[in-house]
Amino acid sequence: MKMSKMLMLTMKEVPAEAEIASHQLMLRAGLMRKMVSGVYNYMPLGLQVLKKVENVVREEMNNAGAQEILASAMIPAELWQQSGRWDAYGAEMIRFKDRNDRDFCLGPTHEEVFTDLVRSEIKSYKQLPINLYQIQTKYRDERRPRFGVMRSREFVMKDAYSFDKDQEGLDLSYNKMHDAYVNIFKRCGIDAKAVEADSGAIGGSNSAEFMVQSEVGEDDVVFCDSCNYAANIEKAQAVAEECAKEELKELKEIETPNARTIEDLVKFFNTTEKKFAKTLIFNADGKIVAVMVRGDREVNETKVANALGGVNSLEMASAEEVLKATNAAVGFAGPINIKVDTLLVDAEVTKMYNFIVGANKTGYHFENVNYDRDFKGTVGDFRNVTSGETCPKCGGKVTISRGTEVGHIFKLGTKYSEAMDAKFIAEDGTKKPFIMGCYGIGVTRTLASIIEQHHDDNGIVWPLQVAPYQVSVIAVNSKDEEQMRIAEEIYNKLTDMGVEALLDDRKERAGVKFKDADLMGIPMRVTVGKKIVDGQVEFKLRNCEDIEVINIDDVYNKVNNVFEENNMKLK
Repeated sequence: MKMSKMLMLTMKEVPAEAEIASHQLMLRAGLMRKMVSGVYNYMPLGLQVLKKVENVVREEMNNAGAQEILASAMIPAELWQQSGRWDAYGAEMIRFKDRNDRDFCLGPTHEEVFTDLVRSEIKSYKQLPINLYQIQTKYRDERRPRFGVMRSREFVMKDAYSFDKDQEGLDLSYNKMHDAYVNIFKRCGIDAKAVEADSGAIGGSNSAEFMVQSEVGEDDVVFCDSCNYAANIEKAQAVAEECAKEELKELKEIETPNARTIEDLVKFFNTTEKKFAKTLIFNADGKIVAVMVRGDREVNETKVANALGGVNSLEMASAEEVLKATNAAVGFAGPINIKVDTLLVDAEVTKMYNFIVGANKTGYHFENVNYDRDFKGTVGDFRNVTSGETCPKCGGKVTISRGTEVGHIFKLGTKYSEAMDAKFIAEDGTKKPFIMGCYGIGVTRTLASIIEQHHDDNGIVWPLQVAPYQVSVIAVNSKDEEQMRIAEEIYNKLTDMGVEALLDDRKERAGVKFKDADLMGIPMRVTVGKKIVDGQVEFKLRNCEDIEVINIDDVYNKVNNVFEENNMKLK
């Protein structure tokens, strides 16, 4: 491609709307342009990279035995109603009616569509296992689109769905996808770690997210310093801290005027946060639920929702709802004689002795409270893990880092096949529901994550595998006929070798050309200048400061060597 003919405009200044490196550089390097909030048009350079990432995904999925199809993005409501998700999915789903007043949505995900397809096409266990995937645009009406394509309303996703006859088959399919994902992210040049995760709206028995560490990531990820344990904080298992045993003391009601927060109570009782158990009250789909955690802990709403069997809406109760449950103002809730539908007690609270709770009476608290003697509830893990806690796997210490999800794999089991009556004839002649798995990769988010991990002050530094072009050939002076002749000769020979080359033949100053090449992140640069009188040109790698002066004929071996070092072959 000759840059003089290319639709491309770089930017010198950082756009005010762009908060993170990938968003800034995708705009500055001319990869994309914003249409409206959370919706972008991909320019030629950006589309080149997007297709490269798609091809890596496609190759690894095919190698793992998956078959590619393409489903419609327009989905009739009936399929979602069969699975029970039409009303449950929430405001992110973009819904509309056709001219016949029939309900549709733009697909945010495609479990229902693939389940419907397979129940129509697969009749016998002899046709299993099968894994189908697509690479397609998804639509989600994000409340707050941000960070460019990291959280947008329209994005490209690879979603795959496996169908097996039994759990053993699902385990094999799941492991194949796990390995394929490892290969995909390795080839794309990003460090993505598989972590335990909550299945969320997709559902299923268990799942793993592939996360890239990022200061602007939207998820907290728990890592063990001593072993390979890693989990999204929504899923991370909390280990209850053991308290020193005490003799049980007499329950006492204490007047605590104007003390309703933990901070207020710590001062009032002259003790630590660990001596309190706070009771938070939620409205879960219309039912009032109280959750108890130690005073220095935070409630994990995902764990709470899962403990309740999954809820569509979990919100803090209103002041009126709190009053009805406790007969007290907000700030004085406690477990003793509380009037709620469910009381969830974090396991750590059951290991405390003589602690302090609200008395369900405005201006009062109880001290010397003990679980089992004074109250009971449903015990479980309902809190967030904090940095420095004990690892549930090895007993080491955990740390917490921010991360961005680029992939997610699920063991769905029969969640969708049972709801949609998708069954096959088993070996014993009976009808059984398909055992399903679901495997997603955010292709556009992967693209952005590559930039997040591969950039410097001058711009993007693309890994060779996904670079839009692999070599930039720059004629220092495009008015110099000999420079242009040599530059075009090198460009043509590289193209004949199978190299994706970019010839900068623009009538611009050399400095502008160099800056644009760095900004766009082209892995190799060949500069044709005054040294051609000696039969020489300059060769530079984007990820290296050194510039080599080499003979013109050596350019092709140099480029070939870089391909070999990256385990890539030219034709």
